[in-house]
Amino acid sequence: MFDKKELTREIESYLIANQESIYRLAYSYVKHPEDALDVVQESIIKAISSVNTLKDSHSMKSWVYRIVVNTALDFLRKQKRLVVVDSETISTYIDEPAAGCEEGSDLDLASALEKLSPAERGRIILRYYEDLKIEEVALVLKENVNTTKSRLYATLKKLRVQMEEPMEEIKHG
Repeated sequence: MFDKKELTREIESYLIANQESIYRLAYSYVKHPEDALDVVQESIIKAISSVNTLKDSHSMKSWVYRIVVNTALDFLRKQKRLVVVDSETISTYIDEPAAGCEEGSDLDLASALEKLSPAERGRIILRYYEDLKIEEVALVLKENVNTTKSRLYATLKKLRVQMEEPMEEIKHG
């Protein structure tokens, strides 16, 4: 294990290297640029001040993401805002089409993601856009790994059905 100074430096380096994804995660919850910056700033302070709670430097990403998610949720509770991820936020996650995907399918995906609940959308964003392992998603969301897996796969099935619906309408229309 690292000493506190070395671990603090490692956390600072991680935060600097991943500032954009941390900001996007905060923004996906609070929906306002200034509020997202506040959440990120508060999350950084919490991460640095609670460096001793990080048990393993290999789990730093999920540890930081949990801090950001919890800070964003605390912020929302204080603000009492109902937040739904909008198409602008979704588009920030799908700006770069995946290899072999057509641009039109990105729009279909964005539309399908908008129809999901915030919890379902959050799982998809953490797993596929932030590229967290299922175990890390479970840590961030404070869920059992099997619960996260089953909810993620149920959401993927729901997405698949939503993505196929327009195709069925075209075929039968």
